Amino acid sequence: MQDVTFMLYSLMGFMIVGSVVAIETRDLLSSVICVGAVGFALSVVNLVLGAPDLALTLVVVEVLALVVLIRAVRTRRDTYHATSRDTLAIGLVVAGLCFVLAVAYFSLNELPPFGKPIMLMSEPYLRSGLSSNAAVNYVTSILLDFRAYDTLGEATVIFAAVIGAYAVLRAVGRKHET
Repeated sequence: MQDVTFMLYSLMGFMIVGSVVAIETRDLLSSVICVGAVGFALSVVNLVLGAPDLALTLVVVEVLALVVLIRAVRTRRDTYHATSRDTLAIGLVVAGLCFVLAVAYFSLNELPPFGKPIMLMSEPYLRSGLSSNAAVNYVTSILLDFRAYDTLGEATVIFAAVIGAYAVLRAVGRKHET
């Protein structure tokens, strides 16, 4: 179980570094790529924690968001000009990040170890599993009875991402710059 904890802390460190690089880089394309890397790391975290449906949804949304953002960055004119850095703002952001990391560290230490159930919620699912609907197995029964709104939300997010990507990437109806 220590390997999983080490991997989660490593992924969390990677996501923090990727976020800082995305904020501090001067090139928009590099920033978009760093944000995509952070999103993919988050999907790996969800996969390790036992939420493959959420991980798959996150991967689809990340791919579509990356395509849309890269398309927007590539067609955008860069009007960047140098500005001075505000050290007070950067200091406050770093202090806030340290506070969030401290709270996360102490909160994660209070959780039970991986693999140990937090609550015994599986008994009602298994007792009423196949009798409450016409499902052929327990997984489908749980998805239909107890997680239907969650699954509907995930499908809505994927559908909205596909429609948004199609609207941005379509060639018909776009005005050409002169």
